[in-house]
This record gives sequence, C-alpha cells and structure tokens, in this order.
Amino acid sequence: MFTPEGGARSDGILAPVDHFAGQGEWADPAGVLVVVEVTSWDSDTSTRGRVEKARAYAACDIGVYLLVDRDDDSVTVHSEPGGGRYRDIAELGYGHTVEIPGVGVTLSTGGLKRYGR
Repeated sequence: MFTPEGGARSDGILAPVDHFAGQGEWADPAGVLVVVEVTSWDSDTSTRGRVEKARAYAACDIGVYLLVDRDDDSVTVHSEPGGGRYRDIAELGYGHTVEIPGVGVTLSTGGLKRYGR
C-alpha cells in the first residue's frame, strides 16, 4: 500500500536486527535487505505491484524485491537496483526453489499454490 505522503507498507521486510528500533511507524528504508509483496485481488494490482512498487523499491536502493503473484502463480525476484530500476529480474512458477540474492535465504514455493485462486 502506498500512502499519500509517498510511503509504502509492504507485506514483509527482511532487515538487520534492530534496524527499525526507535524509528517509529515510518522508518527510512535505507538498509532494508529484502521487501516482499503479495499481489492483491484489486483491479490495479498489475500497475501497483508489478510496476510502481518495483520502481519505488529500486529507487530506495532496496537490494531485493520479491513479488508473490497470485494471479499467475509465480514468484518474481528483482535484484541489483540501479538507476531507479532492478537490473536482474527472475520469474519462476510456484513449485520452484528460489534463492534470495545476498541474504543466504532459499524459499520453497510449492506451498504457495494453496493460496492462489
């Protein structure tokens, strides 16, 4: 969700321990390692989740944007931010194992099938 002030509330964030301590509800995104979004059933999800949020997170220099897309049963890993965009984008269907770059995390996506349409 984007706010009128330009902030975004993501579905999940991976950040160093105590990264947000003392920062309040709207913290500076600098230092966030991974942000996760799950597509909604809203009519504007294609524009918001796939385009606008990818650009916004890249512009904030967030290392990885992980998009769980319930419309097409896929997981897209955006990495290598630069110039307001992600330079490396890998899309895999549910059932694959996804390596999250730079953080040593592997995500098994087979269970996501239960949450699609």
